[in-house]
Amino acid sequence: MSLAVLSVLPVTVSSQTFETAAEAVANMRVGWNLGNTLDSNSGNVNNMWIEAWTNRSPSAYETAWGQPVTTPALFKMFKEAGFNAIRVPVTWYPHMEATFNTVKWNSAKNALEPWDPATDDIGTKIQTAWMQRVHEIVDYVIGQGMYCILNIHHDTGNDNTAWIVADEANYTKQRERFEAVWKQIAEEFKDYDEHLLFEGYNEMTDVAKSWCFASFGASGGYNASIATSAYNAINSYAQSFVNTVRSTGGKNAQRNLIVSTYAACCGEGSWNAHLLDPLKQMKKPAGETDHVIFEVHSYPSIKNSLASAKTSVTNMMSSLQTLLASKGAPVIIGEWGTANDIQSNTDDYDVRRADKVSFARHFVEQAKAKGIATFYWMGLSDGDHRSVPEFNQSELVDAIIKGYYGEQGNTQVSTPVSSGLQPQTYYDLQGRKQQTLRHGINIVRASDGSVRKVLK
Repeated sequence: MSLAVLSVLPVTVSSQTFETAAEAVANMRVGWNLGNTLDSNSGNVNNMWIEAWTNRSPSAYETAWGQPVTTPALFKMFKEAGFNAIRVPVTWYPHMEATFNTVKWNSAKNALEPWDPATDDIGTKIQTAWMQRVHEIVDYVIGQGMYCILNIHHDTGNDNTAWIVADEANYTKQRERFEAVWKQIAEEFKDYDEHLLFEGYNEMTDVAKSWCFASFGASGGYNASIATSAYNAINSYAQSFVNTVRSTGGKNAQRNLIVSTYAACCGEGSWNAHLLDPLKQMKKPAGETDHVIFEVHSYPSIKNSLASAKTSVTNMMSSLQTLLASKGAPVIIGEWGTANDIQSNTDDYDVRRADKVSFARHFVEQAKAKGIATFYWMGLSDGDHRSVPEFNQSELVDAIIKGYYGEQGNTQVSTPVSSGLQPQTYYDLQGRKQQTLRHGINIVRASDGSVRKVLK
Protein backbone atom coordinates (compact mmCIF):
# COMPACT_ATOMS: atom_id res chain seq x y z
CA MET A 1 0.00 0.00 0.00
CA SER A 2 1.38 3.40 -1.00
CA LEU A 3 0.72 6.37 1.23
CA ALA A 4 1.54 10.03 0.79
CA VAL A 5 1.71 12.77 3.38
CA LEU A 6 -0.43 15.72 2.32
CA SER A 7 0.45 17.97 5.21
CA VAL A 8 3.02 17.77 7.93
CA LEU A 9 1.57 20.75 9.73
CA PRO A 10 -0.29 20.04 12.97
CA VAL A 11 -3.95 19.21 12.42
CA THR A 12 -6.46 19.53 15.21
CA VAL A 13 -8.82 16.58 15.43
CA SER A 14 -12.35 17.01 16.80
CA SER A 15 -11.45 20.39 18.23
CA GLN A 16 -14.03 23.07 18.94
CA THR A 17 -11.51 25.80 18.16
CA PHE A 18 -10.94 26.86 14.57
CA GLU A 19 -7.55 27.98 13.37
CA THR A 20 -7.18 31.75 13.15
CA ALA A 21 -7.63 33.65 9.92
CA ALA A 22 -3.88 34.17 9.69
CA GLU A 23 -3.27 30.44 10.10
CA ALA A 24 -5.86 29.65 7.44
CA VAL A 25 -4.29 32.06 4.95
CA ALA A 26 -0.87 30.51 5.56
CA ASN A 27 -2.25 26.99 5.18
CA MET A 28 -4.02 27.81 1.90
CA ARG A 29 -0.62 28.29 0.23
CA VAL A 30 -1.74 28.86 -3.39
CA GLY A 31 -5.24 28.55 -4.80
CA TRP A 32 -7.29 28.51 -7.99
CA ASN A 33 -10.73 29.71 -9.03
CA LEU A 34 -13.35 27.32 -10.39
CA GLY A 35 -14.43 30.14 -12.67
CA ASN A 36 -17.15 30.27 -15.36
CA THR A 37 -18.90 27.37 -13.70
CA LEU A 38 -21.34 27.94 -10.81
CA ASP A 39 -21.03 31.67 -11.45
CA SER A 40 -22.45 31.39 -14.98
CA ASN A 41 -25.55 33.48 -15.64
CA SER A 42 -27.24 35.36 -18.47
CA GLY A 43 -26.17 38.73 -17.10
CA ASN A 44 -28.52 40.92 -19.12
CA VAL A 45 -32.20 41.45 -18.41
CA ASN A 46 -32.70 42.01 -22.16
CA ASN A 47 -31.08 38.73 -23.14
CA MET A 48 -31.75 36.05 -20.52
CA TRP A 49 -30.56 33.36 -22.89
CA ILE A 50 -29.87 30.59 -20.39
CA GLU A 51 -33.41 30.92 -19.03
CA ALA A 52 -34.87 30.97 -22.56
CA TRP A 53 -32.94 28.20 -24.26
CA THR A 54 -32.14 25.61 -21.57
CA ASN A 55 -34.08 23.52 -19.09
CA ARG A 56 -32.57 25.63 -16.29
CA SER A 57 -31.13 22.58 -14.55
CA PRO A 58 -28.02 23.04 -12.40
CA SER A 59 -25.90 21.41 -15.10
CA ALA A 60 -27.31 23.77 -17.74
CA TYR A 61 -25.95 26.72 -15.81
CA GLU A 62 -22.75 24.95 -14.79
CA THR A 63 -21.86 24.34 -18.44
CA ALA A 64 -23.35 27.51 -19.98
CA TRP A 65 -20.05 29.38 -20.18
CA GLY A 66 -18.08 26.63 -21.85
CA GLN A 67 -16.95 24.46 -18.95
CA PRO A 68 -17.80 20.78 -18.46
CA VAL A 69 -19.64 19.37 -15.48
CA THR A 70 -17.22 19.48 -12.56
CA THR A 71 -15.80 16.23 -11.17
CA PRO A 72 -13.71 15.39 -8.07
CA ALA A 73 -10.80 14.38 -10.32
CA LEU A 74 -10.23 18.03 -11.24
CA PHE A 75 -9.49 18.99 -7.66
CA LYS A 76 -7.38 15.89 -7.10
CA MET A 77 -5.16 17.09 -9.95
CA PHE A 78 -4.81 20.55 -8.42
CA LYS A 79 -4.08 19.09 -5.00
CA GLU A 80 -1.36 16.83 -6.33
CA ALA A 81 0.20 19.78 -8.17
CA GLY A 82 0.56 21.69 -4.90
CA PHE A 83 -2.55 23.88 -4.76
CA ASN A 84 -4.23 23.79 -1.38
CA ALA A 85 -7.32 25.96 -1.83
CA ILE A 86 -10.13 26.43 -4.33
CA ARG A 87 -12.39 29.46 -4.57
CA VAL A 88 -15.86 28.47 -5.79
CA PRO A 89 -17.68 31.52 -7.21
CA VAL A 90 -21.47 31.11 -7.18
CA THR A 91 -24.17 33.30 -8.70
CA TRP A 92 -27.43 32.86 -6.83
CA TYR A 93 -30.11 35.09 -8.38
CA PRO A 94 -31.12 32.70 -11.23
CA HIS A 95 -31.72 29.97 -8.65
CA MET A 96 -34.12 31.71 -6.30
CA GLU A 97 -37.81 32.52 -6.75
CA ALA A 98 -38.01 34.32 -10.10
CA THR A 99 -39.85 32.28 -12.74
CA PHE A 100 -38.49 34.01 -15.89
CA ASN A 101 -41.78 33.06 -17.56
CA THR A 102 -41.83 36.27 -19.61
CA VAL A 103 -38.46 35.49 -21.20
CA LYS A 104 -39.72 34.16 -24.52
CA TRP A 105 -38.76 34.64 -28.14
CA ASN A 106 -40.61 37.45 -29.90
CA SER A 107 -40.54 36.73 -33.63
CA ALA A 108 -41.78 40.17 -34.53
CA LYS A 109 -38.92 41.82 -32.65
CA ASN A 110 -36.46 39.04 -33.52
CA ALA A 111 -35.36 39.14 -29.88
CA LEU A 112 -36.13 37.74 -26.47
CA GLU A 113 -38.64 39.52 -24.31
CA PRO A 114 -36.85 41.10 -21.34
CA TRP A 115 -36.93 39.94 -17.76
CA ASP A 116 -38.38 42.48 -15.36
CA PRO A 117 -37.08 41.83 -11.83
CA ALA A 118 -39.64 44.31 -10.46
CA THR A 119 -42.55 42.08 -11.46
CA ASP A 120 -40.76 38.72 -11.37
CA ASP A 121 -38.86 39.13 -8.15
CA ILE A 122 -36.01 36.81 -7.18
CA GLY A 123 -37.37 36.65 -3.64
CA THR A 124 -35.20 35.25 -0.86
CA LYS A 125 -35.36 31.45 -1.07
CA ILE A 126 -32.61 29.43 -2.78
CA GLN A 127 -33.76 26.47 -4.88
CA THR A 128 -33.01 23.10 -3.32
CA ALA A 129 -31.51 21.53 -6.46
CA TRP A 130 -29.05 24.40 -6.84
CA MET A 131 -27.99 24.28 -3.21
CA GLN A 132 -27.44 20.55 -3.54
CA ARG A 133 -25.12 21.01 -6.52
CA VAL A 134 -23.17 23.74 -4.73
CA HIS A 135 -22.91 21.39 -1.75
CA GLU A 136 -21.57 18.58 -3.94
CA ILE A 137 -18.79 20.73 -5.37
CA VAL A 138 -17.82 22.02 -1.94
CA ASP A 139 -17.54 18.39 -0.87
CA TYR A 140 -15.37 17.61 -3.90
CA VAL A 141 -12.90 20.27 -2.78
CA ILE A 142 -12.86 19.46 0.91
CA GLY A 143 -12.69 15.76 0.11
CA GLN A 144 -9.19 16.42 -1.23
CA GLY A 145 -8.14 17.99 2.05
CA MET A 146 -8.18 21.44 0.46
CA TYR A 147 -9.62 24.74 1.65
CA CYS A 148 -12.78 25.91 -0.08
CA ILE A 149 -14.03 29.49 -0.36
CA LEU A 150 -17.74 29.88 -1.18
CA ASN A 151 -19.16 33.25 -2.15
CA ILE A 152 -21.89 35.41 -3.69
CA HIS A 153 -20.48 36.28 -7.12
CA HIS A 154 -22.30 37.86 -10.10
CA ASP A 155 -25.14 39.05 -7.92
CA THR A 156 -22.70 41.96 -7.69
CA GLY A 157 -20.85 43.76 -10.48
CA ASN A 158 -21.80 45.93 -13.44
CA ASP A 159 -24.34 43.72 -15.21
CA ASN A 160 -27.93 44.96 -15.07
CA THR A 161 -28.94 41.71 -13.35
CA ALA A 162 -26.83 42.56 -10.29
CA TRP A 163 -28.94 43.33 -7.24
CA ILE A 164 -26.17 44.08 -4.73
CA VAL A 165 -24.71 47.55 -5.31
CA ALA A 166 -22.23 49.62 -3.30
CA ASP A 167 -24.74 52.30 -2.45
CA GLU A 168 -26.41 53.18 0.83
CA ALA A 169 -29.92 53.23 -0.66
CA ASN A 170 -29.32 49.82 -2.23
CA TYR A 171 -28.11 48.44 1.10
CA THR A 172 -31.29 49.62 2.77
CA LYS A 173 -33.40 48.04 0.03
CA GLN A 174 -31.52 44.74 -0.32
CA ARG A 175 -30.25 44.11 3.21
CA GLU A 176 -33.06 41.70 4.11
CA ARG A 177 -32.58 39.65 0.94
CA PHE A 178 -28.79 39.64 1.31
CA GLU A 179 -29.01 38.41 4.88
CA ALA A 180 -31.63 35.80 3.96
CA VAL A 181 -29.35 34.34 1.29
CA TRP A 182 -26.41 34.18 3.65
CA LYS A 183 -28.49 32.65 6.41
CA GLN A 184 -29.47 29.78 4.10
CA ILE A 185 -25.88 29.21 2.97
CA ALA A 186 -24.60 29.38 6.54
CA GLU A 187 -27.23 26.95 7.79
CA GLU A 188 -26.45 24.53 4.96
CA PHE A 189 -22.79 24.32 5.94
CA LYS A 190 -22.84 25.14 9.66
CA ASP A 191 -21.30 21.78 10.64
CA TYR A 192 -18.32 22.05 8.27
CA ASP A 193 -14.86 22.46 9.73
CA GLU A 194 -12.28 25.20 9.20
CA HIS A 195 -11.54 24.11 5.62
CA LEU A 196 -14.68 25.93 4.48
CA LEU A 197 -14.63 29.73 4.38
CA PHE A 198 -17.37 32.12 3.29
CA GLU A 199 -16.78 35.24 1.20
CA GLY A 200 -19.53 37.82 1.60
CA TYR A 201 -19.62 39.28 -1.90
CA ASN A 202 -17.53 39.54 -5.04
CA GLU A 203 -16.74 42.79 -6.92
CA MET A 204 -19.40 45.17 -5.64
CA THR A 205 -19.51 48.38 -7.68
CA ASP A 206 -21.31 51.70 -7.22
CA VAL A 207 -24.19 53.38 -9.05
CA ALA A 208 -21.70 54.75 -11.60
CA LYS A 209 -20.40 51.21 -12.26
CA SER A 210 -16.90 52.24 -11.27
CA TRP A 211 -13.77 50.13 -11.26
CA CYS A 212 -10.42 51.09 -9.68
CA PHE A 213 -12.05 53.18 -6.92
CA ALA A 214 -15.54 54.35 -6.00
CA SER A 215 -17.04 56.99 -8.34
CA PHE A 216 -14.32 56.64 -10.99
CA GLY A 217 -17.13 56.05 -13.48
CA ALA A 218 -18.92 59.26 -12.53
CA SER A 219 -18.73 62.45 -14.55
CA GLY A 220 -15.32 64.00 -14.05
CA GLY A 221 -13.81 60.77 -12.75
CA TYR A 222 -14.67 61.37 -9.10
CA ASN A 223 -17.76 62.26 -7.08
CA ALA A 224 -17.36 62.55 -3.32
CA SER A 225 -21.04 61.85 -2.60
CA ILE A 226 -21.13 58.66 -4.67
CA ALA A 227 -17.79 57.55 -3.22
CA THR A 228 -18.85 58.10 0.40
CA SER A 229 -22.08 56.20 -0.16
CA ALA A 230 -20.21 53.35 -1.84
CA TYR A 231 -17.64 52.89 0.92
CA ASN A 232 -20.30 53.13 3.61
CA ALA A 233 -22.36 50.49 1.81
CA ILE A 234 -19.39 48.14 1.42
CA ASN A 235 -18.75 48.27 5.14
CA SER A 236 -22.45 47.85 5.92
CA TYR A 237 -22.75 44.80 3.68
CA ALA A 238 -19.59 43.35 5.24
CA GLN A 239 -21.00 43.81 8.74
CA SER A 240 -24.36 42.30 7.77
CA PHE A 241 -22.63 39.30 6.24
CA VAL A 242 -20.54 38.65 9.34
CA ASN A 243 -23.44 39.19 11.75
CA THR A 244 -25.74 36.89 9.77
CA VAL A 245 -23.27 34.02 9.55
CA ARG A 246 -22.29 34.30 13.21
CA SER A 247 -25.95 34.31 14.28
CA THR A 248 -26.48 30.80 12.86
CA GLY A 249 -24.20 29.35 15.52
CA GLY A 250 -22.48 25.99 15.39
CA LYS A 251 -19.10 26.14 13.70
CA ASN A 252 -20.15 29.36 11.98
CA ALA A 253 -19.49 31.13 15.26
CA GLN A 254 -15.75 30.74 14.56
CA ARG A 255 -15.68 30.22 10.81
CA ASN A 256 -13.13 32.35 8.98
CA LEU A 257 -15.03 34.90 6.91
CA ILE A 258 -13.83 37.03 4.00
CA VAL A 259 -14.84 40.60 3.15
CA SER A 260 -13.73 42.39 0.00
CA THR A 261 -12.77 46.00 -0.53
CA TYR A 262 -14.84 48.19 -2.85
CA ALA A 263 -14.96 46.29 -6.20
CA ALA A 264 -12.18 44.13 -4.69
CA CYS A 265 -9.80 46.94 -5.70
CA CYS A 266 -6.19 46.40 -4.71
CA GLY A 267 -4.79 49.95 -4.91
CA GLU A 268 -2.33 48.98 -7.65
CA GLY A 269 -0.83 51.83 -9.68
CA SER A 270 -0.05 55.51 -9.13
CA TRP A 271 -1.98 57.25 -11.90
CA ASN A 272 -4.74 58.60 -9.62
CA ALA A 273 -4.74 59.92 -6.07
CA HIS A 274 -7.87 57.89 -5.21
CA LEU A 275 -6.49 54.45 -6.08
CA LEU A 276 -5.72 53.64 -2.44
CA ASP A 277 -9.13 54.79 -1.19
CA PRO A 278 -10.68 51.27 -1.31
CA LEU A 279 -7.95 50.06 1.05
CA LYS A 280 -8.09 53.08 3.31
CA GLN A 281 -11.89 53.11 3.57
CA MET A 282 -12.33 49.40 4.26
CA LYS A 283 -13.17 48.57 7.86
CA LYS A 284 -12.72 45.38 9.79
CA PRO A 285 -16.24 44.28 10.82
CA ALA A 286 -17.06 45.19 14.41
CA GLY A 287 -16.91 42.41 16.99
CA GLU A 288 -14.35 40.39 15.02
CA THR A 289 -10.97 39.44 16.43
CA ASP A 290 -9.01 36.82 14.52
CA HIS A 291 -11.50 35.11 12.19
CA VAL A 292 -11.91 37.62 9.37
CA ILE A 293 -9.90 38.09 6.16
CA PHE A 294 -9.70 40.96 3.65
CA GLU A 295 -9.82 40.20 -0.08
CA VAL A 296 -8.70 42.09 -3.18
CA HIS A 297 -8.25 41.21 -6.86
CA SER A 298 -5.38 42.11 -9.19
CA TYR A 299 -5.05 42.09 -13.00
CA PRO A 300 -2.05 44.23 -13.97
CA SER A 301 -0.88 44.56 -17.56
CA ILE A 302 2.43 43.06 -18.65
CA LYS A 303 1.99 44.01 -22.30
CA ASN A 304 4.23 47.07 -22.39
CA SER A 305 6.77 46.41 -19.65
CA LEU A 306 7.32 43.30 -17.57
CA ALA A 307 9.74 45.13 -15.27
CA SER A 308 7.22 47.89 -14.56
CA ALA A 309 4.49 45.34 -13.88
CA LYS A 310 6.71 43.52 -11.40
CA THR A 311 7.62 46.76 -9.63
CA SER A 312 3.97 47.76 -9.46
CA VAL A 313 3.04 44.40 -7.93
CA THR A 314 5.80 44.67 -5.34
CA ASN A 315 4.50 48.11 -4.35
CA MET A 316 0.92 46.84 -4.26
CA MET A 317 1.85 44.02 -1.89
CA SER A 318 3.39 46.56 0.48
CA SER A 319 0.24 48.70 0.34
CA LEU A 320 -1.91 45.68 1.16
CA GLN A 321 0.22 45.02 4.20
CA THR A 322 0.35 48.61 5.46
CA LEU A 323 -3.21 49.68 4.62
CA LEU A 324 -5.25 46.48 5.01
CA ALA A 325 -3.43 43.90 7.10
CA SER A 326 -2.58 46.64 9.58
CA LYS A 327 -6.29 46.82 10.43
CA GLY A 328 -5.94 43.47 12.18
CA ALA A 329 -6.82 40.89 9.52
CA PRO A 330 -4.78 38.97 6.93
CA VAL A 331 -5.23 39.44 3.19
CA ILE A 332 -5.87 37.15 0.24
CA ILE A 333 -5.81 37.98 -3.46
CA GLY A 334 -8.96 36.11 -4.40
CA GLU A 335 -8.45 36.62 -8.13
CA TRP A 336 -5.36 37.49 -10.11
CA GLY A 337 -4.04 37.25 -13.62
CA THR A 338 -2.88 39.73 -16.23
CA ALA A 339 -5.03 42.38 -17.89
CA ASN A 340 -4.57 41.16 -21.43
CA ASP A 341 -6.09 37.80 -20.51
CA ILE A 342 -9.47 39.41 -19.95
CA GLN A 343 -9.41 42.53 -22.13
CA SER A 344 -8.77 41.03 -25.54
CA ASN A 345 -9.17 37.89 -27.56
CA THR A 346 -5.52 36.98 -26.99
CA ASP A 347 -3.98 35.38 -23.93
CA ASP A 348 -0.66 36.53 -22.52
CA TYR A 349 0.23 32.88 -22.06
CA ASP A 350 0.03 32.41 -25.83
CA VAL A 351 1.50 35.67 -27.13
CA ARG A 352 4.11 36.53 -24.48
CA ARG A 353 4.51 33.31 -22.56
CA ALA A 354 7.97 33.91 -21.14
CA ASP A 355 6.86 37.23 -19.62
CA LYS A 356 3.65 35.72 -18.28
CA VAL A 357 5.50 32.85 -16.62
CA SER A 358 8.12 35.18 -15.14
CA PHE A 359 5.45 37.54 -13.87
CA ALA A 360 3.41 34.74 -12.28
CA ARG A 361 6.35 33.45 -10.29
CA HIS A 362 7.21 36.97 -9.14
CA PHE A 363 3.58 37.63 -8.15
CA VAL A 364 3.35 34.52 -5.97
CA GLU A 365 6.79 35.06 -4.44
CA GLN A 366 5.93 38.63 -3.45
CA ALA A 367 2.57 37.59 -2.01
CA LYS A 368 4.08 34.78 0.04
CA ALA A 369 6.71 37.15 1.43
CA LYS A 370 3.90 39.38 2.73
CA GLY A 371 1.81 36.49 4.11
CA ILE A 372 -0.83 36.79 1.38
CA ALA A 373 -2.51 33.77 -0.24
CA THR A 374 -3.23 33.93 -3.98
CA PHE A 375 -5.99 32.43 -6.13
CA TYR A 376 -5.35 32.39 -9.87
CA TRP A 377 -8.40 33.20 -11.98
CA MET A 378 -9.40 30.56 -14.49
CA GLY A 379 -6.86 29.32 -17.00
CA LEU A 380 -4.47 26.52 -15.99
CA SER A 381 -7.16 23.94 -16.80
CA ASP A 382 -9.91 25.26 -19.01
CA GLY A 383 -12.78 23.93 -21.09
CA ASP A 384 -12.48 20.34 -22.24
CA HIS A 385 -9.13 20.03 -20.47
CA ARG A 386 -11.04 19.92 -17.19
CA SER A 387 -12.82 16.76 -18.29
CA VAL A 388 -9.59 14.79 -18.69
CA PRO A 389 -8.47 16.38 -16.33
CA GLU A 390 -5.21 17.99 -17.43
CA PHE A 391 -3.43 21.32 -17.32
CA ASN A 392 -3.43 23.24 -20.59
CA GLN A 393 -1.08 25.92 -19.21
CA SER A 394 1.49 23.69 -17.56
CA GLU A 395 4.34 26.23 -17.65
CA LEU A 396 2.14 28.70 -15.79
CA VAL A 397 1.23 26.06 -13.22
CA ASP A 398 4.94 25.36 -12.74
CA ALA A 399 5.67 29.06 -12.23
CA ILE A 400 2.95 29.44 -9.61
CA ILE A 401 4.05 26.34 -7.73
CA LYS A 402 7.73 27.30 -7.78
CA GLY A 403 6.80 30.83 -6.77
CA TYR A 404 5.40 29.41 -3.56
CA TYR A 405 7.46 26.27 -2.85
CA GLY A 406 10.77 27.29 -4.44
CA GLU A 407 12.76 25.87 -7.31
CA GLN A 408 12.24 22.30 -6.10
CA GLY A 409 8.50 22.74 -6.54
CA ASN A 410 5.93 20.93 -4.45
CA THR A 411 7.37 17.87 -2.76
CA GLN A 412 4.88 17.50 0.07
CA VAL A 413 2.34 15.28 -1.67
CA SER A 414 4.91 12.69 -2.78
CA THR A 415 6.73 12.38 0.55
CA PRO A 416 6.34 8.71 1.58
CA VAL A 417 5.55 7.68 5.13
CA SER A 418 8.74 5.75 5.70
CA SER A 419 10.19 7.29 8.84
CA GLY A 420 9.27 4.35 11.04
CA LEU A 421 6.32 6.12 12.65
CA GLN A 422 3.41 3.82 13.31
CA PRO A 423 -0.16 5.03 12.81
CA GLN A 424 -2.28 4.57 15.92
CA THR A 425 -5.64 6.21 15.21
CA TYR A 426 -7.48 7.08 11.99
CA TYR A 427 -10.06 9.84 11.44
CA ASP A 428 -12.05 11.17 8.51
CA LEU A 429 -11.95 14.86 7.54
CA GLN A 430 -14.73 15.66 10.00
CA GLY A 431 -12.61 14.26 12.84
CA ARG A 432 -14.69 11.07 13.23
CA LYS A 433 -12.77 8.00 14.29
CA GLN A 434 -12.57 5.13 11.78
CA GLN A 435 -11.14 1.61 11.89
CA THR A 436 -8.70 1.83 8.96
CA LEU A 437 -7.44 4.06 6.17
CA ARG A 438 -9.98 4.75 3.46
CA HIS A 439 -9.38 5.81 -0.14
CA GLY A 440 -8.88 9.56 -0.34
CA ILE A 441 -7.80 11.89 2.45
CA ASN A 442 -7.41 10.56 6.00
CA ILE A 443 -6.24 12.13 9.25
CA VAL A 444 -3.78 9.90 11.07
CA ARG A 445 -2.42 10.24 14.59
CA ALA A 446 1.04 8.62 14.62
CA SER A 447 2.92 6.90 17.41
CA ASP A 448 4.86 10.07 18.28
CA GLY A 449 1.61 11.95 18.86
CA SER A 450 1.79 14.00 15.66
CA VAL A 451 -1.30 14.35 13.45
CA ARG A 452 -1.05 14.30 9.67
CA LYS A 453 -3.27 14.28 6.61
CA VAL A 454 -2.53 11.20 4.56
CA LEU A 455 -3.66 10.23 1.06
CA LYS A 456 -4.37 6.56 0.34
